[in-house]
Amino acid sequence: MAVMAYVLIQTEVGKAAPVAEKVSQLPGVVLAEDVTGPYDVIVRAQADSVDELGRMVVSHIQLVEGITRTVTCPVVNLG
Repeated sequence: MAVMAYVLIQTEVGKAAPVAEKVSQLPGVVLAEDVTGPYDVIVRAQADSVDELGRMVVSHIQLVEGITRTVTCPVVNLG
């Protein structure tokens, strides 16, 4: 079963659109949209395991130029 997560991204001023475009092209990223509010980009990501998800965030997403901070929120099914 795949692990799904939302990755909340803060960027440098004026970098939300290019960051969303670049992140949307990374493997495992289902959707990346620039938004308003405390975060600049919200990403929906998918991986085969929690470990793979962590590697994707640290080794790929966080290395995109313009990103200053990420918060990863794994999706859970409570019902």
